[in-house]
Amino acid sequence: MTRLCCTLLLLLSSALPLKAEVLPEVHFLIPAGPGGGWDGTARGVGEAMVKSHLVDDVSFENLSGGGGGRAIAKLIETADRQQYTLLISSTPMVVRSLQKVFPQSFRDLVPVATVIADYSAFVVPSDSPLQNFADVVAQFASDPRSVKVAGGSVKGSTDHFIFAKAIEMAGGDPRKVVYIPYDGGGKAMAGILSGETQLLSTGLSEAIDMARAGEARVIAITAPARLPDAPELPTLTEQGYALEFANWRGFFAAKGLPAQRYADMQETIARLLATPEFEAVRKRNGWTLLHREGTDFYQFLEQQEQEVGQLMRNLGFLRP
Repeated sequence: MTRLCCTLLLLLSSALPLKAEVLPEVHFLIPAGPGGGWDGTARGVGEAMVKSHLVDDVSFENLSGGGGGRAIAKLIETADRQQYTLLISSTPMVVRSLQKVFPQSFRDLVPVATVIADYSAFVVPSDSPLQNFADVVAQFASDPRSVKVAGGSVKGSTDHFIFAKAIEMAGGDPRKVVYIPYDGGGKAMAGILSGETQLLSTGLSEAIDMARAGEARVIAITAPARLPDAPELPTLTEQGYALEFANWRGFFAAKGLPAQRYADMQETIARLLATPEFEAVRKRNGWTLLHREGTDFYQFLEQQEQEVGQLMRNLGFLRP
């Protein structure tokens, strides 16, 4: 074979796409305590990976602090030791970066893929006198401080501004919302069950099991129509407030890994989403499938940063 032919073959082979394989192991880094949306999504995905035999070795690490920034910082600072680590995150990563809660953003990591979208839900204890969102609006109009709203994340977060936006659409002042932040959805749910707060603003997946067990009631969700997997849950739209919002959840990796590793991560997730094991987890949690990966995921994040930033400025959570 001539030198020219060898050179051409080498160039052609280097231009071919990487052959992706599934991962030998996955370590999930969860930027919050147990019981919240990030924790539930990571553990649900890990469960499906094992049950579908895509990945045999799955581990989990809860690392709360700094609104999620502590886990992000660890992934960046120890990148060389995070060869098979997937950091779970969602819309709050964009929100908290805009608020300067932590100095990093999605640009400091490698967006791998989204897996699901989780609609927001407004939840009350099962014995609450609040039967629907109209009751919430009426009580808020009478005395805003009598409606203390729990959320599993910091002030100005998704849990906060989605409820504030709903109040604004109902003619109330979103700046008068009394929002009580908790470290994770589990503690926030405990807040309404103990009477510390009157209402919980959270992801549907964090509340659906408690609602089905009769310990809490979902009075509204931010889906455009009732969900086929949970048709008993009323939407804000059908109650006269056309607020639609879904919180994506997905995974990020550290920068500086081999290119093949990112391809393997994407392939593992893509295969997982097509398994009956993941479908069972998805239906159980009331999630909506949302799969974006690589460049498409990155561009989606850039667009959301602009849209959410504008919404937060309008509500007074960011300076103009």
